[in-house]
Amino acid sequence: MQKAKAPSTPEFRAEAKFQRGSPQKAKLVLDLIKGMRVEAAINLIAVTNKRWSPIVEKVLRSAVQNAVYLSDEKNLDIDVDNLIVKTAIANEGPRMKRIRPAPMGRAFRYQRRIAHIIITVAEKKKAAPVVAAAPEATAAPAKKTAGKTVAKKSAAKKTVKKAAKKTAAAK
Repeated sequence: MQKAKAPSTPEFRAEAKFQRGSPQKAKLVLDLIKGMRVEAAINLIAVTNKRWSPIVEKVLRSAVQNAVYLSDEKNLDIDVDNLIVKTAIANEGPRMKRIRPAPMGRAFRYQRRIAHIIITVAEKKKAAPVVAAAPEATAAPAKKTAGKTVAKKSAAKKTVKKAAKKTAAAK
């Protein structure tokens, strides 16, 4: 017997492949926007002072436009204002090997890095109602944590008293 799958929220993605630049530097910008609302992410990228910012903004806007277009095509009810950045990934592309002249007729090899940017947006799920737990289940862990905090406070008091004694003995 198979379980019925809950209707999942559709995801919309955009890619920018073969972008010149290090994926490590692209990840710095992408980590800023992961999990944010799309509108807030676009505003944040607009003021970020990184070379990757315009490229990431372009890909993010493309993902939003893909969401609008596909929702019209498939008759999905997507609220663009409710979209969040679900994933933002920078993968490494092929490296270009180059040679630079070095002293005494030698040559140094270096690599030009290339990145693939993938951004996925999805509609934020509605918050599920929180069910209150039974009072007996929550009371037991509270007693344990109360004992731990008391022990920590007494240990802290002991260290303060020791420090006070040392300073008094030094004077």
